Amino acid sequence: MITKPLFYRDFHRACRFLIFAPNQQKFKMTISYKWLSEYLPVTLEPERLSRILTSIGLEVESLVKYEEAKGGLKGLVIGEVLTTEKHPNADKLTLTTVNVGTDTPLQIVCGAPNVAAGQKVVVAPVGATIYPTTGEPLTMRVAKIRSIESHGMICAEDEIGLGDSHAGIMVLPGDARVGQTASDYFHPYEDYIYEIGLTPNRMDAMSHWGVARDVCAYLSHHDKKDTRAKIPNSNSFRADNHELPVEVKVENEKACPRYSGLSISNITVGDSPKWLQQRLKSIGLRPINNIVDITNYIQHETGQPLHAFDADRIAGKKVIVKNLPEGTVFTTLDDKQRKLSADDLMICDENEGMCIAGVFGGIKSGVTDATKNIFLESACFDGITIRKTSFRHGLRTDAATRFEKGTDISATVNVLKRAALLIREICGGEISSDVIDIYPDKRDKEEVAIKYHYLKKLSGKNYHPDAVKNILTSLGFEVLKEGIDELRVAVPYHKTDISLPADLVEEVLRIDGLDNVAIPDSITITPSVEDNYVTDSFREKAANYLVGLGFYEIMTNSITNSAFFSETELANSVKMLNSLSAELDLMRPSMLETGLVSIAHNLNRRNNDLRFFEYGKTYSTDAPGSYQEKEHLCLYVTGRTGEEGWRDKPAVSDFYVLKGIIGRIFELLGVRPGSFETLEHPKMESGLQGVAGGEILFQAGLVHKKTLSRFDIKQPVWFADFNWTAIAALAAAKKPGVTEIPKYPAVQRDLALVVSSEVLYAQLETAVKKIKPVQLTQVRLFDVFESEKLGTDKKSLAVSFTFQDVEKTLTDKEIDGWMTKIMNTLEKELSAEIRK
Repeated sequence: MITKPLFYRDFHRACRFLIFAPNQQKFKMTISYKWLSEYLPVTLEPERLSRILTSIGLEVESLVKYEEAKGGLKGLVIGEVLTTEKHPNADKLTLTTVNVGTDTPLQIVCGAPNVAAGQKVVVAPVGATIYPTTGEPLTMRVAKIRSIESHGMICAEDEIGLGDSHAGIMVLPGDARVGQTASDYFHPYEDYIYEIGLTPNRMDAMSHWGVARDVCAYLSHHDKKDTRAKIPNSNSFRADNHELPVEVKVENEKACPRYSGLSISNITVGDSPKWLQQRLKSIGLRPINNIVDITNYIQHETGQPLHAFDADRIAGKKVIVKNLPEGTVFTTLDDKQRKLSADDLMICDENEGMCIAGVFGGIKSGVTDATKNIFLESACFDGITIRKTSFRHGLRTDAATRFEKGTDISATVNVLKRAALLIREICGGEISSDVIDIYPDKRDKEEVAIKYHYLKKLSGKNYHPDAVKNILTSLGFEVLKEGIDELRVAVPYHKTDISLPADLVEEVLRIDGLDNVAIPDSITITPSVEDNYVTDSFREKAANYLVGLGFYEIMTNSITNSAFFSETELANSVKMLNSLSAELDLMRPSMLETGLVSIAHNLNRRNNDLRFFEYGKTYSTDAPGSYQEKEHLCLYVTGRTGEEGWRDKPAVSDFYVLKGIIGRIFELLGVRPGSFETLEHPKMESGLQGVAGGEILFQAGLVHKKTLSRFDIKQPVWFADFNWTAIAALAAAKKPGVTEIPKYPAVQRDLALVVSSEVLYAQLETAVKKIKPVQLTQVRLFDVFESEKLGTDKKSLAVSFTFQDVEKTLTDKEIDGWMTKIMNTLEKELSAEIRK
């Protein structure tokens, strides 16, 4: 299965338990190995660095090799076109001979219109594999093209992953050396890329600088020597002139506690240098232009978002940070008009809004190819304000993600200077103003004290005070006071989540290595008395039975997407006031949809035969502040009933497979529905429901094709939903008993009867129960036959009746008596015709 095993309290449950979390709320941070290594004073192998990152709590979820040109251009060589002539059998093809540095030139049929003799080109000879920018890899073979053999390919840039153009073959400069490998000629960029799953509190690691700081702290602690990250400084910063002043005013200081900016004039907007484009591409960003690329580069380097405005489009040369009236229309960079809330913080000029602060730019003030002067912003915005605005408008940008988690308020000016120097170096121009820094209410550093006995209690490890002090100082903490059993530190501004002694324990544990946490020889616990152990035992019994049938337990998110549900379903649903994401905004009113997400996830990975079960809750409300939770057990079945073998082929899952499993679960729990009814459900095509005491115990059936299509599921899915709250209560109320194995034999009689095709088997069972035959222990339908010979709208049912008396052997006379009563009842109640 394509799901992660969760180690549970014993091996048996571990084997049966699978967890699927399609919307796991970890922030994915992409880190470049080469980029990160620039800030490390020592060289670490990619694999060792991966182990260190995971050890310090920066879990590496994947480590992959990145190649600018997929395949690294291996096997491709530089060649020279010696001759060209028209293909004898095709007007648009050219027959060429190409020198690739071997004894014999290659004969290659080329379809490019620009091929000519004397060109230096990239050649894929026979045996080489090319990796196009889009499409599947292709290995060269000798091919006959219109009856002429071709021994390779002369390549266009999109055919080897070096660009998007397919206008013709790549023509290289004349000094390209024939026979040289393409990899040696182009030097395609290669790197290793880490995908780190960051927990929401780790904003300090949302940058290459932040990760480098943690790695150096780890090395300092374990190598017993001071290791500091090589962070670039901006000491060379100075204004070239003061010819482009911009006035800044912050009206909402709560939402914007610090705002820094400066002006840069006479820049040239164009493509970024190759090294910058390679860095951004390696972490999955698309280069746009040198200004935008530098702001993105700085954001991923330092963790501080920046924004560049076209200074010539700032009315009145004034930047005002404020809120605009409710309903103000603002056009964003994606050319969409959005109605602003009065709570949205805006960056405005003298006349109108220019940017949704910390979230998204406006279409009128953005940098274009014609921009010559810019105003560069580096600010600290309130995380709650930014998060609400981001979700309100559905704009989940990298900048918004960083601001909502908290940025380093002390870094705005230094990062601004770093960016300005980089812009001047790459884009030209002059820094045309001093740094403007609006910071009216300077924040004091948080102070936290930790006692060493508390550290030992939480960590289970006895740390030397010097080790604790060194770990914290290497992370940027400032020691304020040392005592015999206490250390008081000032928390660095980049550690916005640190406020408690337990937070310091976490920092020490991380840098010491989470995999170094000692496992004690013994654990002391106080036994607890469980009030609901009976209910839990029923739950375990049903789960173990399902595992034995080949089911896997899943655990899906109880927070789901409101788009899955109709307006009727949403009427009594519990909506999230502060949702985790735009897709996770509702407490699920039904478990069908979250299970179908898991089904689709596995089907997309070619796991077509699935049996899942899940215990979970649904949520509803009938009035503000009044909420209900219901426990469910749900089954999801699709595909075949088992694996194909040499002896026989498994059947396809159907309703009767599901119904049999449902019946056995009720038998295990000692509960039986009082009656069965045809299911009418908006999301199921057909099915059955069981009722007891006026309460629905289960619903089961085939999921409607319309519902399945929303999840792109193309094969039938059978679904059963147990009202576990009601079933567990009925099972707990039933007193367990012991019945002696009967000493006397059971007697079986079969009966065939013709009834209307509209008569249900459940009606037959109900009619038989009315007679109350004490010795009748089982009624079982074993055949249904339909034919025109029986008559219009008729069917034949073959039913088996089992009789048994625990005190004596039944006689034929007694059994015949009961069978006569049954036949008379069925003839009267169902208008049945008994077949002889």
